[in-house]
Amino acid sequence: MSSNSVVILSGARTPMGGLLGSLAPVAAPALASTAIAAAIERAGIAAGDVDEVFMGCVLPAGLKQCP
Repeated sequence: MSSNSVVILSGARTPMGGLLGSLAPVAAPALASTAIAAAIERAGIAAGDVDEVFMGCVLPAGLKQCP
């Protein structure tokens, strides 16, 4: 058994945009990276200290629906 603790340190989300709104030209991965960076900043840790990230995207524009 591993002696590593599993913890949730922080969370963040992107704003909800409207169809063809101001976020339309921004790719889903770019929005995701902004949310991840914010969660790391809020947690007060270095990005290198993160081992794993869980995130979701319901309908990523231009990337097709998740299975």
